[in-house]
Amino acid sequence: MDQNEQAERFDDMTACMKYVTEQGAELSNEERNLLSIVYKNVVGARRSSWRVISSIEQNTEGAEKKQQMSREYREKIETELRDICKDVLSLLEKFLIPNASQAESKVFSLKMKTTTVTWLRLLLVMTRKELWISQNKHTTKAFEISKKEMQPTHPVRLGLALNFCVFHYEILNSPEKACSLAKTAFDEAIAELDTLSEESYKDRDEAEAGGGGN
Repeated sequence: MDQNEQAERFDDMTACMKYVTEQGAELSNEERNLLSIVYKNVVGARRSSWRVISSIEQNTEGAEKKQQMSREYREKIETELRDICKDVLSLLEKFLIPNASQAESKVFSLKMKTTTVTWLRLLLVMTRKELWISQNKHTTKAFEISKKEMQPTHPVRLGLALNFCVFHYEILNSPEKACSLAKTAFDEAIAELDTLSEESYKDRDEAEAGGGGN
């Protein structure tokens, strides 16, 4: 059985276990385990597909049609993952948790809820990281231009430096690199602070005022 057939089987089993759960009776130990297994597999299969298609999307830059197809498929997978997680949470909150009378059943239900919320958080992290990586390609190019064409004190150059710091800190989990970038931008700006004209101060203040509402 190939992966697609296996995924379809688990999708069918998920529908069956959803139906059983919605009948309202407390699930047996075997039923609970089966429910957990099928949902872990349908989520796991889609997370694997998400990683593969995201890699393809990143490696097809310049091939617009292929990149668009990859992006659309990735977004489809993300929607499916969200829907699956919402289904699980709905089953837990409407049936499993309220109907749990035994300690083992209560612990299982609460643990499964924690796992499902974790899946949703991971999905948010994955999609956010994908967006940041895509945007960072353009930010990198803009930052390189700003270093050649703009003074270290220019608000746009400083803003791009800040974006880089956030990217390395939050997405790449590299606080050392983020701090290094911030220190370099700060030191370079301070070194030229005395050379700023009154007009430059005015531009800086206007830029800060314009960004104050974010």
